[in-house]
Amino acid sequence: MSAPMELPGIVTRAFDVSRQAGYVSSCRNETGRLLAALAATRGGTLAEFGTGCGVGTAWLRSGVRDGARILTAELDECLAGAAARIFEDDPSVEVLAADWSTLHDRGPFSLLFLDAGQPADVRVEKVADLVEPGGLVVLDDFVPCASWPPITGGRVDVLREEWLTDERFTAVEVMVAPDAATVIATRR
Repeated sequence: MSAPMELPGIVTRAFDVSRQAGYVSSCRNETGRLLAALAATRGGTLAEFGTGCGVGTAWLRSGVRDGARILTAELDECLAGAAARIFEDDPSVEVLAADWSTLHDRGPFSLLFLDAGQPADVRVEKVADLVEPGGLVVLDDFVPCASWPPITGGRVDVLREEWLTDERFTAVEVMVAPDAATVIATRR
């Protein structure tokens, strides 16, 4: 097994801010590397709903093309403030202390990163029109599942099933680690 790859400087900074804020729920490195790779394929405006302390935003920023912008919204003002400090000198990133719905008028987005841990907020019906044709939706925090329909905790994972079967998207579940999966959906 090889040594882990070094983290981009902006991601290290985000982890430091996150630790200082006492916030431990952040984007995993495996998901972050996937976000950076996907961001590198996007132009225009990328968005994230649920910034936390900015680790996922930092991963997006580490891969984003020149000229692209990242908008991210965090409901918790303290967390949004911590994340904003990471990007205060970066005109490509805007951190809002607001509910994600405030970004409705700022789309459509070329990539939208969502935390599947907030299932009511990430239903296909609520966000489908926020993504441009050919745009990507990335949902993290799934537990890998080999069955169909997908089962999590003894119940059908309705959110995952919804994203994987919605006709407006072509979607795939990708294992990023033995205990973590991400759904990537491309708007048709």
